[in-house]
Amino acid sequence: MAALSIEGLRYAQAVAQNASFSAAARAYGVTQPALSNGIATLEERLGERLFDRSPRGVTRTAFGARILPLIDRALAELDTITAEARRWTEPGQRTIHMGVSPLISPQLVARAYAAVCALDQPRDLVLREANMKDLRAGLLAGELDVMLIPSVEPLPGFEHRIIDSEPVVIVDSTPAGHDPVDLGEAADDAFILVPDSCGLTTFTTQLFDAHDLPMSTYPGEASSYRVLEQWANLGLGTAILPLSKLSSPDAPHRPLRDDGIEVEIFYEAVWHRGSVLAPELDALTTRLTLEP
Repeated sequence: MAALSIEGLRYAQAVAQNASFSAAARAYGVTQPALSNGIATLEERLGERLFDRSPRGVTRTAFGARILPLIDRALAELDTITAEARRWTEPGQRTIHMGVSPLISPQLVARAYAAVCALDQPRDLVLREANMKDLRAGLLAGELDVMLIPSVEPLPGFEHRIIDSEPVVIVDSTPAGHDPVDLGEAADDAFILVPDSCGLTTFTTQLFDAHDLPMSTYPGEASSYRVLEQWANLGLGTAILPLSKLSSPDAPHRPLRDDGIEVEIFYEAVWHRGSVLAPELDALTTRLTLEP
């Protein structure tokens, strides 16, 4: 039998955990065709199909039910090897490599830096801002120790901890100082979006999907939060932004409510369970959840 691709094994694990090829592709940060091809190659080398697909979803075949737990154990052992190798080769490791989505506010980054400095064993912090796909790839490759991202997509096999939240607001051509906007009312507007790389567009679409509300979009696409705000102010459409991403606290905006409750976006820390820095990352993220 030809050697098995570790990537293919991780794809299969992601499908088993998400019970969906599309959800697994989003969680792993790859296109669905790439994931499907990887699993097809794996199944060809194993000699049987691991999954059955039907209108009701994805289920394990009898063969898959036997093999997938073995895949889980094999990947766990591989991750343990990587972690143990780091313990031997980097005994004096002092640096935490942290990836952050552009959606993360400077205030949260500052709190993360303070939390790293307050660890029992002080460490240096190396920050990397990147889109969600590159952050996931960096974490999976071991280039990042932890990432701070909006909590909008699953990443199976990793530790997750909600560390912060903030209100999201409506930006349009209406002058500031008006009453809050209910989510149901906002569904009548056309929304301007940014490229689906930082998590904001995913959050916005999920918000409407979760409430079974229709969502229409402006045919263009803004390149940044600032442009998003400017276009909304011009009346080209409506935008949803985290409060911290407004150009200034006084910029025109209106609170967004859902049945009178403030709509918030949540942020989480994600890290590898087998990381040599796991105790420090647990302490760091615990501190972030306790700080205002």
